[in-house]
Order: sequence, then C-alpha cells, then structure tokens
Amino acid sequence: MILNDLLERNAKEYPNDVALVEVNPFLQEKRRNWREYNLVEETGSDCVRKQITWSVFDEKANRCANLLLERGIRKGEKVGVLLMNCLEWLPIYFGILKTGALAVPLNYRYTSNEIRYCVGLADVDMLFFGPEFVSRVEEIVDDLKRVRELFYVGDNCPEFAENYIHLVNDSTSKKPEGIELTEDDYAAIYFSSGTTGFPKAILHKHRSLLHSARVEQNHHGQQKDDVFLCIPPLYHTGAKMHWFGSLISGSKAVLLKGTKPEIILEAVSREGCTIVWLLVPWAQDILDAIDRGDVKLSDYKLDQWRLMHIGAQPVPPSLIRRWKEVFPNHEYDTNYGLSESIGPGCVHLGVGNTHKVGAIGKAGYGWEVKIVDEKRNIVKQGEVGELAVKGPGVMTCYYKDEKATAEVLDAEGWLYTGDMAQEDEDGFIYLVDRKKDVIITGGENLYPVQIEDFLRSHPQIKDVAVIGLPDKRLGEIVAAIIELKEGENCTEEDINQFCKALPRYKRPARIIFAKVPRNPTGKIEKPLLRKTYCGESLVKMQNEL
Repeated sequence: MILNDLLERNAKEYPNDVALVEVNPFLQEKRRNWREYNLVEETGSDCVRKQITWSVFDEKANRCANLLLERGIRKGEKVGVLLMNCLEWLPIYFGILKTGALAVPLNYRYTSNEIRYCVGLADVDMLFFGPEFVSRVEEIVDDLKRVRELFYVGDNCPEFAENYIHLVNDSTSKKPEGIELTEDDYAAIYFSSGTTGFPKAILHKHRSLLHSARVEQNHHGQQKDDVFLCIPPLYHTGAKMHWFGSLISGSKAVLLKGTKPEIILEAVSREGCTIVWLLVPWAQDILDAIDRGDVKLSDYKLDQWRLMHIGAQPVPPSLIRRWKEVFPNHEYDTNYGLSESIGPGCVHLGVGNTHKVGAIGKAGYGWEVKIVDEKRNIVKQGEVGELAVKGPGVMTCYYKDEKATAEVLDAEGWLYTGDMAQEDEDGFIYLVDRKKDVIITGGENLYPVQIEDFLRSHPQIKDVAVIGLPDKRLGEIVAAIIELKEGENCTEEDINQFCKALPRYKRPARIIFAKVPRNPTGKIEKPLLRKTYCGESLVKMQNEL
C-alpha cells in the first residue's frame, strides 16, 4: 500500500464527503463579513471559502497526473511545487505521485537564488508555481535549463509559463494506467531548513510517507468525523504529515490562510474543527488576545475542539499550563520530528501525559530512540547527549551528498538529529538544545532552551531567543533577545532582577529588546540573530584590545 491507495479508497468509499476546504479571510473585504462567504467546488479566485469532495480531489489528481504524463514525465523524474497553501496544492502533489515521479515541495520564502539552487540540486524536470512567485521565477527562468515545463497555477499566466488550470481541464480524470509503485519506490524530496547554509535535499521513499500517516492516526486518533485545521505551509513535512491523519481516516481538513487569533477561532467555530495544530507564536497570540479582551471565547462555537498540539520547536511549559487553564477540556500533545524523519511523530508526548509538559515524550509509534555521547555510546539516564531516532520514516539519504549523509545516518539506520536531550527517571525525553546552539561560557555548557523557558515565564515577555555572543574573557556570553507583549513596558533592570532566580552563570549578560524572528515552521532563526549581533560583539572586542 502507498498513499495513493488511501486517496483512491476515500474517493470510492466517501465520494461526496468534503475532503478539503480552503478559507481565505483576507478576501472578506469583498463581502460584508466572513459569515456571508460563498461556497463553490471549483477554484474561483475571489471566493472566501472553497471546497472539494474526495471524488473531486482524486479526479483532480488524476487529471494532473495525465497532464504530466502527456508532457513526458516518467517514473523517477522530479516535479517541483512552489505554491502557497491552496486547494490545488494537494491534488497536484498526489498527481505527481500517481505518475511515479518524485514530488519536490519548495519553501515559499525562498529567494530566486535559493529556488535556482534547490531546483538544480533536486534535478527538477518540471515545476508548478503560483502568482506569488512570478517575479522570482522570471528572474531565473533562463537558468533553469533542466526544467522542461513551467506550469502556472493561478490567474494572469505569465508569457514564460503555461496555464495549468486551462491545460488540466482538458486531461482525462481516469486513473493513469501501467504505473506500478511499491513502498520501496522513491516518492519525494524535501529540503532541510538551511540553517547552516543552503538547504540539503532529503530523499524519502513511499514507505516513509505511509508510515507518517499511520503514526499520525495512532497518536491523535483521527476518526471520520474529525475536522483538522491546517495553518502551516504544506511544503513542510509537519503540516502535510499531520494532514495525513485526515487522509487515512477520510475526514475533512481546512486550509486556513491567516494566523490572527480571531481568524483561527472563527475558522474553528465555523468549520467545526476538532483538531488544531499550532506553532508556539500562534498559541501565545491567542492567549494574549484573550487576556487583553480582544477576543471573547463566548463569541465562538468551540465545544467540539478536542485536541491542540504543537511541534516544530521547543514548547515553553508555561504556555501549555496557561492554555490548559483557558481550555481545560482540550487534550494536548507535543510532537517532535525532522524532515529527515518525515516530519512529526518519531517522538511524542501523548495526550495522557500533560503532567510531563516540557518533555517531548517517548518514542513514537514504530520508532526507536536513544541518547548518545560524542562517540555515539548511550549515555546514562539523566545525562545530556545527542538524540538519535530509528524507524520506517528515516530518509534514504541526502540526495547527491554522501558526505552529509554519512555524518547523520549510520549503517544500522540510526539518524543522529543534532538535538541535545536528556531522559528522566520515567523515560520521558526533554530537549535541551540544538547541538550547534550550545553556549560555552567560562568552560560551562549552557543550553539556551532552558534559559528561554525561564524567561518566558515572565508575565510581560511574549517571546525570547538566547544566543551566545563572543567574549574575549569567557569565550562566549549569554545574550537574550526579548520580545515584549503588546503594550507592555519593561527595562533591562527589570529583567536582570527577574533573572536573579537563575544560577549566576546562566544569567544573560546582555539584554536586547527586539522582535524574535521565526521561520514559517515556527523555529527561531538563530543564525540570523547571530549574524545581526555577533558582529557587534566582535567589533567591541577589537576596540577593547
């Protein structure tokens, strides 16, 4: 069995049930209010809400596959997807899989140079792109020598591409014939977050994708009547693999464009969402909006909302404790994973373990974990080491990069994550920090996540990032970049006073009040912060010499 089989099963068993809904509240200015949105099953560009059934979903995927085959795509070739979340995203993704080609999702934040690099690295043969990327693609179109076809998904097709929406309607909706696929066939190439330079291409087989669907349903128990609210970008393994729980259960999912608290709560209320995956900033924004009185929970229908889960980054325990106070009936789960392990689920907390909030949990369904030292020997319980995972969802390799693959993947199939972790007496794993983010000050190893969790418990702090800055005496010092909640006023002296509860060597030596930058998956962009502030520290050191 592969993912395509699940889609085709849903189309057969639940042909008229809603599969996907796209909600674009930014178009509500064209309506008196969002509650008067119109409902269609096709892709009108000015609709606030659109939906497709499982049968239409599968037909769209078949049409996409047949178009690609007509244009010469073959099993094992690669097709890039550069789209914002939209109703066409997943049918295109499955259309690619149905041809036996590999789907290659691209980060919508990529610059022209990054698009060129990733398309070249992954040997992309055809590329889908949306209106948001016209100028970026046009800038490099002459450099995309290998790309045989450029398909534009949207209105006002540029001259250098072909209009996908027009072309695909002329293709047959029948399932492509003669294409045999198994779990051992290659399915997709995803890209690393690129925090150490240009991204690496991560190669996965169909087995990985199918296992992620099984993991998701095992962890969160999706049933046919569940409704999943999907907000993060579909190019990322996290959003798509959580949606795989909807695929395997044949349930509805809502693609929401927008992250404001009132937009999220309105979508949950209007669409009857039961499961919502949030990133830390969005969850914090919802709580802050409630505290300020900007939103009132009584204005929304939320009784059906049963599960809120968070992943993609360390989760402050103070945030979840506050969430449970506001939403006492919610189940909660933390999910840990990497694109190299096909996204979330290789470690998870479990909905029955909220007494362990702060931990990422234990090995997920079908996964093994261990914590090792620098020689890759298992450390004693309670000691800090590098987290390693093993299971059916581990990548095949970094595509065309044997050296990088050998650094993280051993002969026994263990993937070394680069995350520092420790295990408590009950077997729950706690993330300490990224291996490369550890701060060494005066010979002491400091883990920024621990200091960040402490600072986030301050009632006026919205977000915080801790990094190491160069220091001629100690090697590095602790710097805290602090983003205050809206309307709050706090001084450096206030923060220093608050930090007296920390051991002296853990207290930030420098306080910087600024916005904390995060990428689309919610991770703090620490390389950007180091680039911004480390240079200042080096100049200061040189002036002092």
